[in-house]
Amino acid sequence: MKIYLVGGAIRNKLLGLPVHEKDWVVIGARPEELTHKGYRQVGKNFPVFLHPDTQEEYALARRERKIGLGYTGFSCEATPEVSLEEDLRRRDLSINAIAEDADGQLIDPCGGLKDLQNRLLRHISPAFVEDPLRVLRVARFASTLAPSGFRIADETLELMRQLSRSGELLQVTAERIWKETARALMTERPDIYFQTLREAEALPVWFPEISALFGVPQNPFWHPEIDTGQHILLSLQQTALDNAPLAVRFAVLVHDVGKAHTASEHLPHHPEHGQRGLPLIQHLAQRLRVPAELRDLALMVAQFHLELHRLPLNTTETVQQLYSLITHLDGWRRPQRLPSFVQACRCDVRGRLHHDTDPYPQGDTLLAAVAYLQQHLPDSSALTTLPESARPQFVETHRMNQLQAWLANTKITGA
Repeated sequence: MKIYLVGGAIRNKLLGLPVHEKDWVVIGARPEELTHKGYRQVGKNFPVFLHPDTQEEYALARRERKIGLGYTGFSCEATPEVSLEEDLRRRDLSINAIAEDADGQLIDPCGGLKDLQNRLLRHISPAFVEDPLRVLRVARFASTLAPSGFRIADETLELMRQLSRSGELLQVTAERIWKETARALMTERPDIYFQTLREAEALPVWFPEISALFGVPQNPFWHPEIDTGQHILLSLQQTALDNAPLAVRFAVLVHDVGKAHTASEHLPHHPEHGQRGLPLIQHLAQRLRVPAELRDLALMVAQFHLELHRLPLNTTETVQQLYSLITHLDGWRRPQRLPSFVQACRCDVRGRLHHDTDPYPQGDTLLAAVAYLQQHLPDSSALTTLPESARPQFVETHRMNQLQAWLANTKITGA
């Protein structure tokens, strides 16, 4: 029995990137040999085991044969006769098919070291097209490794298009689509993931709501990039630069989906596009099993981002508009959601050509005002002396007065 370190750990180590997890392949062993040593089997479709101490994954070397549709349509043979080279050659990309033995020697039957040097994402064999999940994986690798200068080989991108045209992309489960997408959204270049899916003709299959935005014009005065799809890609870049959490990145991805359904006579303007986008976001989130808290923030951003953008500053209307916006956002009861809402709106504003460093005083104003109000709450003793029916008006008057006092003593900069 021989054990080799394989996959992403080797790739990242050679690129000088952090190694977050280690995967191992075991040659010349049977399942019972590993269980006898204390390993715990977790693989359902093929033998994968967890190390008794490190909990790292150890997989028996295996051969695969395509027998059905989708990424699960494979028969698997994991016997002691399967060689290391056979196991490596069944993988997706050459840079993921490098192994390291116990002495630190590298085994590279697929030319992964050369492709690492050339910063190339290249498939190993024509069998690449047997697994539709690989379209998502390659797009994610493209977004992950874009800062290191990687690109997809032309012939690999063509195979991805073949997969998209084959209909097999529909066999990938919602859970796997969302898992790969969530990981890609958290990279330094989440825009590359969606741009790659578009180039591979996979975006309309998995993300029709996003695909429909490309080619939709916007008012060039507000959006010099004009194309709505390009605006989404620029906004996603801003989420990475702003180190935004996943919920904010998803919200930015979908905040303008309603623009694809603007009546032609209104173009390039998009009245009420936030409201039109709400059922589209609901459907997308349900289809991909997006967590509820991400869906809820996305709905809030889509519906109210223009209200924050248009918040008047240092005017007689500021207090009333600010009070109305906080109420719409349920900010009196759930102020903890407001920083994420503001961050998403700021990325939207900066996700425009030549506007990537714009200040966003509207967002700063909202957060500062809510923080002030949290420190100046209504007098609870006075509130309890009032009849139940009079309390809402008492609270509203107090908040309006406090907002007025705060604004009178605050000079909003950047307005």
